[in-house]
Formats: sequence, structure tokens, C-alpha cells
Amino acid sequence: MNYTAESIAVLKGLEPVRHLPGMYTRTDSPLHIIQEIIDNAADEALAGVCSRIAVTLHSDRSVSVEDNGRGIPVEIHPVEGVPTVEVVFTQLHAGGKFNKKGGDSAYLFSGGLHGVGVSVTNALSSRLEVEVTRDGARHRMAFAHGVVIEPLRETGSAPKKASGTRVRAWPDARYFDSANVPLPDLERLLRSKAVLLPGLEVVLVVEGENSGVLREETWRFNAGMPQYLAGQIDAELVTPIFAAVNYAREDDENFPPGAGAAWALCWTVEGTLARESYVNLIPTPAGGTHEAGLRQAALEAVKSFSEHHALLPKGVKLIAEDVFSRMNFVLAARMLDPSFQGQTKERLNSRDAVALIVRMVRDPLELWLNENPEAARRIAELAVRSAQARTRSGQKVEKKKQSGVAILPGKLSDCQSEDLRRNELFLVEGDSAGGSAKSGRDKETQAILPLRGKVLNTWEIEPGSLFANREVHDIAVALGLDPHAPDASDVVLANLRYGKVVIMTDADVDGSHIRVLLCTLFYRHFPRLVANGHLYFAQPPLYRLDVPGQGRNRPPRKIYALDAAERDAALEKLRMEKIRPESVLISRFKGLGEMNPEQLWETTMCPDTRRLMRVRLPSAIEAGPVMNMLMGKNEAAGRRAWMEENGALVEMEV
Repeated sequence: MNYTAESIAVLKGLEPVRHLPGMYTRTDSPLHIIQEIIDNAADEALAGVCSRIAVTLHSDRSVSVEDNGRGIPVEIHPVEGVPTVEVVFTQLHAGGKFNKKGGDSAYLFSGGLHGVGVSVTNALSSRLEVEVTRDGARHRMAFAHGVVIEPLRETGSAPKKASGTRVRAWPDARYFDSANVPLPDLERLLRSKAVLLPGLEVVLVVEGENSGVLREETWRFNAGMPQYLAGQIDAELVTPIFAAVNYAREDDENFPPGAGAAWALCWTVEGTLARESYVNLIPTPAGGTHEAGLRQAALEAVKSFSEHHALLPKGVKLIAEDVFSRMNFVLAARMLDPSFQGQTKERLNSRDAVALIVRMVRDPLELWLNENPEAARRIAELAVRSAQARTRSGQKVEKKKQSGVAILPGKLSDCQSEDLRRNELFLVEGDSAGGSAKSGRDKETQAILPLRGKVLNTWEIEPGSLFANREVHDIAVALGLDPHAPDASDVVLANLRYGKVVIMTDADVDGSHIRVLLCTLFYRHFPRLVANGHLYFAQPPLYRLDVPGQGRNRPPRKIYALDAAERDAALEKLRMEKIRPESVLISRFKGLGEMNPEQLWETTMCPDTRRLMRVRLPSAIEAGPVMNMLMGKNEAAGRRAWMEENGALVEMEV
């Protein structure tokens, strides 16, 4: 194949648009090419020379947009040699938006230089008609597929002060997935123009058959953004809506005069967030650098207020997303020469937009926060909760696994049997008692897991953060369980490795505390284990009574008592046997560590002689409030009152 100069194709005028329409506009529907016409009319309103925009969806699928702005110039263009209105509709990148010199520019703040304007609308329409009223005359011209078919001509006179432009386009169905303009999206676009330009009247007319009016809507928001944002939110507001405008003044050294933003924002706890942003009236549904500036401004303002009023808990550091996550807003940035991503202008790329929005929004927002302290505190609380949830999420720890199988803790002395009905796991307080239990146990069916110190209070710990604690991690891995909800099915116990889980602690206050902490863990995070009767308390004796021998037939004996009541009952029984109490040596165990393996086996671990107490699960109605009062971090006052009321029930040895 020959590759010569003739192989190089040059597309001129509007040919590139028709050749590759997807490079210039969205092709799912004609909405964007109609939006180009609407944006031109809105730019007239932004310049303060247009008070009404009317859009009509005609029965033949054409769309007309009419405004009472200045009207597109009709005189001969000094460079192109054809009417200026023809240049606007037939040349890419042509328009008044490119002339930014001087304060009297027609479009000092407009949709920017990335879009290719109504020339794309013309290129992708089978027919387009434009009527211009200005300078006391009416003018008209028409195009077909971007080519002039009716040259510009004067059609009549008009009042000297009358002006405006009317464009009617018939989108070419060949270039779009659907030839219909989506009505809900068009309504949203027009309504937003009315919101962003308070006082502007925006009219939508939908024709029915035979060109009759099927529907007509008119929007005019004198209250502007706050009114619009309130109508978009379907949840209860945590704060009132804060709306303001802030534009650079003539003496601003950093930004051009008039650049800045208008905004309305508020916070909600639930519901779908309402968020819309615009740049020079152009919707930016994909956000961009102006939204990044709003995020930064909100963070700095809320963080400053929170630090000044000591609202940040120790260790909590706010980031932008903490403040921004539940914020609803409408943001309208005004910039000189904005830069967008792509021809559809859905995302702002201008780097200086971040600094502009931060500069314009931060101080007014911080002032508003200080003038509305209750609302500001609620915003700070939302941000703190978000930060804490983010921290917990970042602390999630999975079980240690190797080849997909959980690695059993190294300190676990496992049993040999795999029979769930016989296997027992003893959670033993301390390494010393753990050593005795390991030596005295039945290795066939009994496993020992020593616990070092007191277990973490897990009442307010999120399930995903449990395994950050080593002791809790080892218990869960040894059991073969994952945290689950109270209403989970018994499938969560499918990998349970032991039929009995026995908490074995000293018979003192510290031992009782450890039992409570372990019960909290199982009740809160492994409730099916308790509900199915797998959890037990071992009951080691607190006293040992050494009874002397009584003749040849009555050798010395050892009697173990769980508590003082059993000790006294044993002494009374010995007295009835004619054994003097003073001859009995009474010893009090300070802990499980004082027992040798034989004693521990005989008193606490041997199935034939031990006494186990099964832990049963009360209803959530009964246990939930009590457990929260006892174990909640912020329930000190309730615990104090409960102890004062029930303190007399405690039997203590002093």
C-alpha cells in the first residue's frame, strides 16, 4: 500500500465533529448540545443583560431556546468576512468568551475555553435556525448539517430597545443513542440556572400533538440557593443552611476582581446527600478543584472551631472527609478562564480554584460557626464520629492465617481429641496457674490457654478491631470463631473446636473481674457460644481443711471449701464427728498458682470431682442495659448509683 501525501486527510470546519462526535459531546442523548445553547443564554444573564430564558420542546423533537439578552452580533466579522453570527455557528472555538481584555468584556466570567460551543450543536443537528433581534431590526438565518442554507437576512423591524436571540435545533438522530432530550435532566438544568441567578425567570414549555402546549413550568428563585438546597434534601437538617457570597474586590492582589463563589451548605445525619457544583453557571457533576477547595475550607473552619472549644477527644485528628462526609451543598464558583476536563465540562481542572474557594469560603464559614455555636458543635460531633469510625476501620485486624488456616496461638496447649462433645478449653488466669493446669490436665480432652493479666473490656469495641488485642485474638483463634451478632444462625459455630469453654480464675476480686471481662467478650461478640450452653465457670476452692487422723481406721483427710460458708459448714460437720475444730488446720489459697498440679486436677479439673457453673444467656432486654451500665465507658455515674444502692449485698473479708 502506498503511503503518500494524499494519504493524509484534513478535516475542516465542522467535519471533525461529525466524524468523531464523541470527542466533542456526550452521545447518549442530545442534552449536551442543547445545553450549549442554554449556557450561552445563561451567560447573558450572568453578564446582567438577560432577565428571561424560555426553552421549548417541540412536538417534532426540535428544541428552541430564546433569551432577551443583547443578541448575537450580525455585522460582518473583520477577519472572516462573513456575518459574525455565522462565524459563531460554523467555526469551532469561536465566541465572545475568548476576549477577556478589559473590564467591559462581553463574557468576563463564562463557561471557559474548553468547550466548542454552539458550533457543535450546529454540526450535529439536521437543521438549525437562529433569529437575532438587536439595533431595531430582526434577522434570521438557517443551517443544515452545519452548512448555511439560508444566509443571514433582515426579516423586519423591532423596537429600538428590544434585543435577544432565539435558536431552534433539530438534533440529528444518527449521532445519538436516543434522539429524545431527557426531560428530568433538562428540568434539573433549567432549575439550576434559575437558582444560580436569583431573579432570572426560566420557562420550560413542552408541546403536545399539533403544537399544543402539553405542559409549562416556570422557575424563579428570589431566595436563591438556600431555597433550592432545602428542596433537594429529604432528611432532617442537623444545622441551618448557611448561604453566602464572596467575590474578590478591585484591590485584591491574588485574584481578579469578581472572582469568587456563592454557596449554600448544611449537614444531615441520614438520607441521600444533595451536592451540586457549578463554574460560571456550567454544571460540574464530576466535581473538580472547586469542590476540593470547599472540602479544605470546611475542614479548616470546623477544625479551628473544634480546637478552640476543646471538642476534639485525645488522639482524634480530623481530615477533610470527616467534615465533608455528611455535608450538603450548592457551590457556584466564578472564575476567569476556567479549565475543564474534556469537552463536556463535567469536571473543573483549574489549579488555582482550590486556593480561590478556600480563600473565599473559610473565613465566612468560621465566622458563621462562631455565631451559631450549637450548630457548630453538632457539626464537630459528626466529624469526630466520622474520624473515630475511620480510625476503627483502619485498625481492623484479621486472624493470623497460614495457607488459609488460622494459626493456633503458641501458648495454647491443645488436646489430642477432635471430639467436640468431649473437648474442653480452660482459659486460665496467669502463667503460674497455667503451668499447673498443663501438668495436671487430661491431655486427651483438655486444652489450656493461659491469660496474662486482665482481658480488654470489649463492650464498646467494634468487631473489626477485636483482633488488635492479642489476648482476644488468641481466644478467638483457639475457639475457631469469628465475632457475630446475637441473631446469627448456629452456622457461626461450625468451626467451634471445644464443647466446653471453662473460665478458670482465682477465687478473689481480681479473678471475678477477669470473669466479668471474659463474659463481656463472649456476650457481646460471641453470643451464640453462650446461648448454646458452651460457656462455664470453674469453681476452685478458696479453703483447704487438713483434718488429722483419728485412729487406725480414720487417716488424715483434706477437705476443700469453695467459700467461707462451705468452710463453716465443713467445720460444723467435723464437730458432729467429734473432731475438735482447733485441731483442723485451715489454709486459704491466694490463687490458683498456689495449687500443685494434683490439687488443681482434683479440685477444679477432674470431671468426677470438680464443680462447673454453666453461664446462661439472659434476654437482651434484661442484660443489655445492665451490661451497658456496668461496662460502658461513659456510665460512671450510673455505676456509682448502682453500687451505692446494692453495695450492702456484697460480702467481703477485710
